[in-house]
Amino acid sequence: MSYLVIVESPTKVKTIGKHLGSKYKVKASMGHLRDLPKSNIGIDFDNNFEPKYLAIRGKSALIRELRTLAEESDAIYLATDPDREGEAISWHLKELLELDDKKTKRVTFNEITKNAILEGIKNPRDIDENLVNAQQARRLLDRIVGYKLSPLLWKKVRYGLSAGRVQSVATRLVIDRENEIREFVPREFWTIDADFSRIAPNVGSFSAKFHGTKKKKIEPANAEETDKIINAIKDAEFSVKSIKRGQKKRSPVPPFITSTLQQEASRRFGMSPARTMTIAQQLYEGIEIDGVGSTGLITYMRTDSLRLADEAIYSVRNYITETYGEGFLPETRRVYKTKKSAQDAHEAIRPSDVYLTPERIKKNLTPDQYKLYRIIWSRFVACQMESAVYDTMSVDIGANEYIFRATSSRIAFRGYTAVYSDMAAEIEEQEANILPDLIEGEKLVFEGQKSEQHFTLPPARYTDGSLIKAMEEMGVGRPSTYAPTISTILDREYVVKEGKSLKPTALGEVVNGLMVEQFSDIVDTEFTAHMEETLDDVEAGKVDWKKTLSDFYGPFASELEAAEVALEGKRLKVPDEVTDIVCDLCGRNMVVKSGRFGKFLACPGFPECKNTMAIVEKTPGECPTCGGQILKKKSKNGYWYYGCEKFPECTFMTWDVPQAEKCEVCGKTLYKRSGRGSKKLFCANPECEKYEPQEERKTTKKTTKKTTKKTAAKKITKKKTAAKSKKTTEKKKSE
Repeated sequence: MSYLVIVESPTKVKTIGKHLGSKYKVKASMGHLRDLPKSNIGIDFDNNFEPKYLAIRGKSALIRELRTLAEESDAIYLATDPDREGEAISWHLKELLELDDKKTKRVTFNEITKNAILEGIKNPRDIDENLVNAQQARRLLDRIVGYKLSPLLWKKVRYGLSAGRVQSVATRLVIDRENEIREFVPREFWTIDADFSRIAPNVGSFSAKFHGTKKKKIEPANAEETDKIINAIKDAEFSVKSIKRGQKKRSPVPPFITSTLQQEASRRFGMSPARTMTIAQQLYEGIEIDGVGSTGLITYMRTDSLRLADEAIYSVRNYITETYGEGFLPETRRVYKTKKSAQDAHEAIRPSDVYLTPERIKKNLTPDQYKLYRIIWSRFVACQMESAVYDTMSVDIGANEYIFRATSSRIAFRGYTAVYSDMAAEIEEQEANILPDLIEGEKLVFEGQKSEQHFTLPPARYTDGSLIKAMEEMGVGRPSTYAPTISTILDREYVVKEGKSLKPTALGEVVNGLMVEQFSDIVDTEFTAHMEETLDDVEAGKVDWKKTLSDFYGPFASELEAAEVALEGKRLKVPDEVTDIVCDLCGRNMVVKSGRFGKFLACPGFPECKNTMAIVEKTPGECPTCGGQILKKKSKNGYWYYGCEKFPECTFMTWDVPQAEKCEVCGKTLYKRSGRGSKKLFCANPECEKYEPQEERKTTKKTTKKTTKKTAAKKITKKKTAAKSKKTTEKKKSE
């Protein structure tokens, strides 16, 4: 007997194949093997929205290989990812390869571990048509919006733009927030902090904040109100009016789901959602671990469920008792409630084996893999631990009619924070102002006060994390769409990043304005959220997927036709972004333009003045030749390089990345090779004893290993070719 297992990713092949044995042949489909055509919309509107799928160009050899292997196998297991997209890939494989119903089964693995793999193979099922239809409905809805709206944007705004069902809403959220910031009117307010000390013994100084009176809280609105309070307490006698002591418990946060993992990775490590999901995929598919072999480290990472498997909770409760003691373990397991809108198809994100601690496997992980695995592991363990307990104290200090209040909090029992602290900064701040052991009624020495003017702040711009949180709360998109949505609006230049903040561009605002005016439903959060609920109903088998398309397309087509009429003969101009860089030919402020090789600076006086300049970015490095600033520049072919600001007088350039660190020997700028995996710093100064020539500047072990393998493969090929040539020569001689 022989069996074929088809997965999506080549990374899974090694892990799954190791656990299944020699009877199983594991092959990767490398994602989808067929899809809608790129050259046209690929939907037959006259035939009830029938999609026209085609085999993806360049995959014909793989398709032939899989078809041959399938014919030779006694059973075929379709083991793509356990979500709508994975179900659709399995369905496409079955249709494209013309697999026999009787010997084709669908299997899913929530984690890529030996037990999960063997259990999945033992419990195959048929392809879930409802899951497939939900994916098809989403794919076709997005296709209709993209292929029908994008040409309109090309004609009315700029060629190459795109519109999308979810990306348009995300763009609008960023722009609406920017408008809130623009319209915000700051309000003035003042704070008063007073310093006190005890009379006998004269130790134990502390500070308190002005609260108001016994009857109400007061926030001084201006300097006059503040001065009135300060004058009233200047010579007053202060005493402790009341003391409240208590305890406060802080419960652990739930385990991660897709959105919260992306938010936390963005907040802690500055990782983009796309980067977070790439690393999480690696952890899910399998890592080579010393003493264990290739194994998946976390459960499936596209989920909106807080559910945890019984065996996982049993294992982590044992781990907590063994590692931290029974005092850290609640009497009963913690259960977290999943939102009503969640699909609840998978568990929360957790480690597949809690005993594979981050420190134990750190040497087998890249720095980013370690960071992400550590917070996933820590949050899972913490979610089943006892609450943290804090001793709290609140003291009211009175003078005349006014009250100053001081509070402090000291941790009494660390509980879950021994593993994972989501409020570390807040805890440190509370513990910094520990109050002395005051007595109610005792008099205090007033050491003075400090008053400070403040203004209320506008709402903060969205970050990757906060935008994902907003989308999740509004029901816009699903776990699998958050990361690609943010990547898309950044790639289309509707939104840019300033530090961690997302800011709309002039282009984004023009496109959004058109969408709001002509296609209000598409950019409406409630409409989009309702569409997500409808897709969930398709998955549940409650709604026909083609009826969903029909119900959407009728009104949308009418809006599109009306927009064509309303915008007849119009073209929307995108305002240029004006910079503070002055044109050295005519004195005008240069503006940012876009070309085939990216953005550049141009004089707004074109065609009278045709001056252009490259957009450069300063780096922390100094030129080793003349000491000038090193600038980051882009070549005509679109590649980044680094050159001296004094060009063309100084011609220094390099592909290596200048760093803020200086060489300990010569004091010159240190560099590292470009590329995500490069870590090693080196000195590029030929006169320094620490100088490393170009050929010795290696990146990571991984790269070196790959290069070694390629070199070895080339040597083997050369040997085979030489041996074959020798045999041919000898044969000719003998003849």
